[in-house]
Amino acid sequence: MAGSSVRSRAASAFEALLPSLTADATDRLGRSEALAFLARFETSLLDIYEPLEVVYGPVPLNDLVRSALDAAVERPDDLRELDRRREIDPRWYQRARQVGYVCYADRFAGSLHAVADNLDYLDELGVTYLHLMPLLEPRPGENDGGYAVMNYRAVDPRLGTMDDLSTLAGRLHERNMSLCVDLVLNHTAQEHPWAEAWWAGDPAYADFYMSFPDREMPDAYERTIVPVFPDRAPGSFTRFDDADGERWVWTTFWSYQWDLNWASPNVFRAMLETILWLANRGVDVFRLDAVPFLWKRLGTTCLNEPEVHRIVQALKALTRVAAPGVIFKAEAIVAPDDLVPYLGGHDRYRPECELAYHNQLMVMLWSSLATKDARLMTQSLARMKPIPAEATWVSYVRGHDDIGWAISAEDAAAVGWDWWNHRNFLNAFFSGRFTGSYAQGALFQENPDTGDARISGSAASLCGITDDPASWPTGVRRLLLLHSVAFAYGGIPLIYMGDELGMRNDLSYLDDEARRDDNRWMHRPRMDWDAAARRHDPATLEGRVYAGLRELIAARKDLLALRGGGETATVGVDNGHVFAWRRRHPRSGTFVGLANFSEQPQTVEAAAIGHYGWLETALSSDGPLVVREGRAHLPGLGFVWLIER
Repeated sequence: MAGSSVRSRAASAFEALLPSLTADATDRLGRSEALAFLARFETSLLDIYEPLEVVYGPVPLNDLVRSALDAAVERPDDLRELDRRREIDPRWYQRARQVGYVCYADRFAGSLHAVADNLDYLDELGVTYLHLMPLLEPRPGENDGGYAVMNYRAVDPRLGTMDDLSTLAGRLHERNMSLCVDLVLNHTAQEHPWAEAWWAGDPAYADFYMSFPDREMPDAYERTIVPVFPDRAPGSFTRFDDADGERWVWTTFWSYQWDLNWASPNVFRAMLETILWLANRGVDVFRLDAVPFLWKRLGTTCLNEPEVHRIVQALKALTRVAAPGVIFKAEAIVAPDDLVPYLGGHDRYRPECELAYHNQLMVMLWSSLATKDARLMTQSLARMKPIPAEATWVSYVRGHDDIGWAISAEDAAAVGWDWWNHRNFLNAFFSGRFTGSYAQGALFQENPDTGDARISGSAASLCGITDDPASWPTGVRRLLLLHSVAFAYGGIPLIYMGDELGMRNDLSYLDDEARRDDNRWMHRPRMDWDAAARRHDPATLEGRVYAGLRELIAARKDLLALRGGGETATVGVDNGHVFAWRRRHPRSGTFVGLANFSEQPQTVEAAAIGHYGWLETALSSDGPLVVREGRAHLPGLGFVWLIER
């Protein structure tokens, strides 16, 4: 009954709005574009109206759709043409040819203009999706690596201008590449005009942020909130003084990042217009940073609250109306059961983000490498809920952030381990403190009270690759083994800048006073273009790693089973050192992957993977798969991709 009345109210609001909207859209867009705009609005209506009514009450539908119309009118012709192609191929982001590359623009090339001048390098590697780390104008000084944004409509002046970003987007589109940009949803810098107006008492911004006159409510909230940076930024509130006395501002992350009050519909509309404005500059994918933190509720962790999903659903629907070629990616590093809803996986499908990071896969890859045991990986991935066919994972081995060990007690117990001891082992192993470890990472945010910590370090350094050539053969095999799973588990695989060359930890951050206290900068190096020049020399480290990744990319493009939207399932095998998984796509048959996390050769029963004449090797670290006496043989740290004949 409730659902029917929501639909009825939505339909009534639409019918009341339709005559004037039709006339306005036709006048401003022309008949053909107006018909397309109105059709998108009608088909998105319930995804706009229902979530907004649940969160905010009466829906200002006219105001919101007029914002979308303004953006549609301002949308450049080349982006409208891209929209048309993507409406015909609405799951363009699921294609097997999609391969991502993640970098900081300044650390890759120095500026946005220079990034555009180096697209040949990315093209040669096989990249079709470029994610540039935070580039919108940050506050001066300390800014959380660019995530303290003071102006959403300007680029960091050290990188260039917004025109440079639009030019780069256009050049990417000419090469059939897409552009992903970070958009911080949870907070702004305290210097943002919204924040300054709120602090000054401007009534137009009276509800944009949250503060309290004393510690009563902050203390009540903090009883259940887990601090993000417990050693350097404990708590979720910061005291500031004004003429009327103290004010405790909500600051989940750092004191200079003020949390937006998403309980205000004014914040929703301001952020929607921000998204639409940036979309018209050529952004194809918005990485929604810190999205799980949007909604605050007393007595909870203030993470993953139901309202967050309703807000993202409505933002997505309104963005589709104005810019149907644009998609969302959730930066939601949360427990697996909490992650799938960001891809629309609810009791009934509700479109939110098309993409989300497969954090669990990344964590399990490193866990399996350290233990030489894939049982926990098989257990945890098998237990994850399936994602909607419209969505897909973004899989990765390393990224710009630290590695937090998202390991559940339930999964660890299923393989006979204690989850807390295992996390402690992983921290000791990858920080090089464990006897016999080859890894050269460092502990990040170590909490002496709880013993908890996370890990920093480049992929190559965590795999034991050093300047000593003796470390290369085994280290490179580890690195390629991890990527062989990430590239074939389903979704868009990402290459973090420098991993294609085996770049190691960069300790020069210690010489920078603004960065020396944040060891994540050890795996955020500047691009080594001298190393890149060696990428075609098989005698060099760079040549070995680059050639291996190029093989993965080239093989992946021709395997329809690796297209997003298909089914991925773990395969139980009789050897805990080996991880096995299966992909199925309705039009491609079956794909099976095997990865041996032991440095010693291993075998598995061939019957478990169906290897009796109908599977052939598509790619392998060591040549075609050998089957003898009913057992498939894998070399140490070896992998194989098998496809149906």
